[in-house]
Amino acid sequence: MQQILMIALSLHILAAVFWAGSTFTLARSGGAGAEQLFRPQMGAATLAILSGGYLWHSVHEGSFGAAEIWLAVGAVCALIAVAIQGMGVGPAVRKLRGGDKDDSAPRSRIAAAYRLAAVLLAVTTVSMAASRYA
Repeated sequence: MQQILMIALSLHILAAVFWAGSTFTLARSGGAGAEQLFRPQMGAATLAILSGGYLWHSVHEGSFGAAEIWLAVGAVCALIAVAIQGMGVGPAVRKLRGGDKDDSAPRSRIAAAYRLAAVLLAVTTVSMAASRYA
């Protein structure tokens, strides 16, 4: 059981680091490169969320103290961030791939979605790190 938890935690951390790090980078660059990174980001987000759910079920089920409140805040922010990226970036990337001549509106939408998601993922990161000491 201990090895499974170690694997789940490692997958959770690696996926989350890629997802958050690439989101921060894309937010800073105004979304430049979103076409190449959107799918890998959504894959990493899915893996981070699923492994996080497994960890919650395995380690925190049945208790809801201060640490779980901090973790829940982080989880909710992560879920909102993935929804924003999926609904904001996904359609805009598809529009860009369609070869539309005016790409300013999709690029603006991508940049705004990544900036908002980056703030939420920063809150997620801080809350999950703080939960250890709550």
